[in-house]
Amino acid sequence: MRFALINDKPTEAMSGLVDAVCPGCGASVIAKCGIQKTHHWAHKNMRMCDSWWETETEWHRAWKNKFPAEWQEIFLPDKQTGEKHIADVRTEHGLVIEFQHSFINPEERISREEFYKKMVWVVDGTRLTRDFPRFIKGGKFDPTELKPGIIKVDFADDYFPRNWLKSSVPVVFDFLGLDDPASVDNTRKTLYCLFPSHDDFEAVFAEIPRGAFIKTVLNGEWSERVTAFMDEMEQEYIETQKQRQRNMQRPIYYRKNRSIYPVKIYRKKWRR
Repeated sequence: MRFALINDKPTEAMSGLVDAVCPGCGASVIAKCGIQKTHHWAHKNMRMCDSWWETETEWHRAWKNKFPAEWQEIFLPDKQTGEKHIADVRTEHGLVIEFQHSFINPEERISREEFYKKMVWVVDGTRLTRDFPRFIKGGKFDPTELKPGIIKVDFADDYFPRNWLKSSVPVVFDFLGLDDPASVDNTRKTLYCLFPSHDDFEAVFAEIPRGAFIKTVLNGEWSERVTAFMDEMEQEYIETQKQRQRNMQRPIYYRKNRSIYPVKIYRKKWRR
């Protein structure tokens, strides 16, 4: 954890600080201020009260610092089950941002999305050396630009890691990492937001300037814009499915003796 409570005041970990407690469970925590890991607070019993919590990297901390301290590390309880988890960032508009560096298994990803609901992932695209080259290589296969900055591709796993393709919430990929933005090209400085999809192959993603993402999260516009776009995508999907259903219900005709006869055989119902 970045913050613990000392005399009810959120305090960052520093050598020599004592009498600190966890903001979530009230247990005693101690400052870990080594030279290999980011300074943080740890529970004395070595067991974190949030099973989803993982050790922060400098990448985590750099992203969290782009938002107000009072939005960081927010304990959110489930009133019915008593389950409690720490959101990396929860804005005053109710949006949760989870910054993910390490691998996450599908079960935990689904659990977090169901728990937080109104959320967005920001994924470190520099953790594996193959992720950015794959994204660049995928861009050579004639993607379709639906509108400025909105891209549709036929084979999603040519662009993004498979373990994120079935996410039910937007996933933002950061291929910059901790590198200096001035030292890289625009492709790495840009963020890429993958939207949820009904299709196991196709994908739609948006190219988003880094500053625009941060700004719209801060002013609350991010959720409104993304929700409106996802609603539009959902409506288009529904209309496409209806059209397919209508097409499948049309009778097949064949020609015999210069006349056209309808065949009372209908195609099978469309299945996904």
